[in-house]
Amino acid sequence: MLDKIRVVLVNTSHPGNIGGTARAMKNMGLSRLVLVDPMDFPSGEARARASGADDILDAAVVVPTLEDALAGCSLVLGTSARDRRIPWPLLDPRECATTSLEHIQQGGEVALVFGREYAGLTNEELQRCQFHVHIPANPEFSSLNLATAVQVLVYEVRMAWLAVQGQPTKQEKVESTAMLNSVPVTSDELERFYAHLESTLVDIQFLDPQKPRHLMSRLRRLYGRSGVSKLEMNILRGILTETQKAARGELSKRSDEDV
Repeated sequence: MLDKIRVVLVNTSHPGNIGGTARAMKNMGLSRLVLVDPMDFPSGEARARASGADDILDAAVVVPTLEDALAGCSLVLGTSARDRRIPWPLLDPRECATTSLEHIQQGGEVALVFGREYAGLTNEELQRCQFHVHIPANPEFSSLNLATAVQVLVYEVRMAWLAVQGQPTKQEKVESTAMLNSVPVTSDELERFYAHLESTLVDIQFLDPQKPRHLMSRLRRLYGRSGVSKLEMNILRGILTETQKAARGELSKRSDEDV
């Protein structure tokens, strides 16, 4: 189950934090590390801080964008220390771990995303996450080292994993047809849906691309928290396709030909 969780570090500036993250992951039994455009990697300092977790560093995947890092994931949780203008579903580390394990039991893959040391994740990056995770540290001294924040979350993941050992998973309890219907969509499938949704809303003049306001951000929040399955996504994409056809007048033309 832990192999279904990837730790994603975005634009890390200090290689020591990459090494510290690798060490924290190996301590807790996680192995999949993805680095988005790191400033200094590979690095001897990262290896020194890894303290023997060289296998995690050797297997780390380096990608240019967050979108690449999330490919194949159906649940994305992003760490955030700041209040945002648009409220987003918020979890603490324990809830994050429980939600992650439940999602894996349903057949999905999970990404735990951590931002830059100096600024965290951007609003755009956080909008790619179905949930935000906030570590309830002392408000008078709440700044956490990046590797320390990783340690907190992966510790909770391990505790949740230990709690479910020996218990049948949800995937084993359902019939195969029901299981197929509940397979969650991946992050990249969601991004394609959002692009399709936005173009459809523009076609029907519900969304003005010159004055978008926060419509797409709010729709991302709506669909992100709804846990859309692959079957449901096919239905939604079909509705959008037919809506675009209707906006272009193609449906009425087809009806005339049928008559």
